[in-house]
Amino acid sequence: IKERKRQLGDTKHFCPVVLKENFILQPGNMEEAAKYREKIYYFSSAEAKEKFLEHPEEYVAYKEPLKAPPLRLCLVGPHGSGKTMCGRQLAEKLNIFHIQFEEVLQEKLLLKTEKKVGPEFEEDSEDEEAAKQELEEFAIQANVKLEEENTKKQLPEVQLTAEEEVIRSSLMENEPLPPEILEVILSEWWLKEPIRSTGFILDGFPRYPEEAQFLGERGFFPDAAIFMQVEDQDIFVRLLPAQIEKWKLKQKKKLERKKLIKDMKAKIRADMIAKRRREEKERGKVQWHNRSSLQPRTPGLKGSSHLCFSKL
Repeated sequence: IKERKRQLGDTKHFCPVVLKENFILQPGNMEEAAKYREKIYYFSSAEAKEKFLEHPEEYVAYKEPLKAPPLRLCLVGPHGSGKTMCGRQLAEKLNIFHIQFEEVLQEKLLLKTEKKVGPEFEEDSEDEEAAKQELEEFAIQANVKLEEENTKKQLPEVQLTAEEEVIRSSLMENEPLPPEILEVILSEWWLKEPIRSTGFILDGFPRYPEEAQFLGERGFFPDAAIFMQVEDQDIFVRLLPAQIEKWKLKQKKKLERKKLIKDMKAKIRADMIAKRRREEKERGKVQWHNRSSLQPRTPGLKGSSHLCFSKL
């Protein structure tokens, strides 16, 4: 029988079992087909087909049509393409969730690390720590108390779980997440409420071919994947102002620290000179006292010195 002449079931070419159990539109396999009440149904696997044949009434429409799952979109594109802004506006208009994938990963670590993880954040962090350490060393010498923002905050030693270590490595090394971690994260959005019945725009995922392959293998099928394609010049115009402001702020802090270090060096020098003068003054007093105590005195006469007259 030709495909065009077949009368498809209520779920068309999607698996009715996956729709019923997971609320996901997963394309069925033409090799796994079954006929029920003169209609053809396709299934995602032999197991799904067997479930349907045991209780077909649970997976077909009777009094009312089957409810379709909510909209699920993947939004990808280069940094600076505007996908986050577009995703947020579209999600608000459609009244569905907007999920920034890498922000979710950062939030899973932030409670322990207290800072974002990634090569771009590590470079700034190392510069900040080195500058603060230098300031603290001069402050100790100058006996000066620094303001809180200039002090080096000692972070407690971070103990990450195995899952958190994998996420951190993915962010640091720009590597795809393994299937076991993706399973935990993505299941929250595809299978659990309230996102399961509301829908979402997944911003910045999949990032790598391996992650896209996982979606298909696991049956997490988005309704569409949108790629934001933008001219390089447009990205340059969007990102450059923010980078310039970041550089200006960094330079301002650098100049402020430079001035603070210069002032502390001057104080250290002034304190050293004052200390040396006090030491010299104390040394002079001790020497005068020692000379005074060793000088001979004549009994019966007052004073430390006297005149002697002889009769000529």
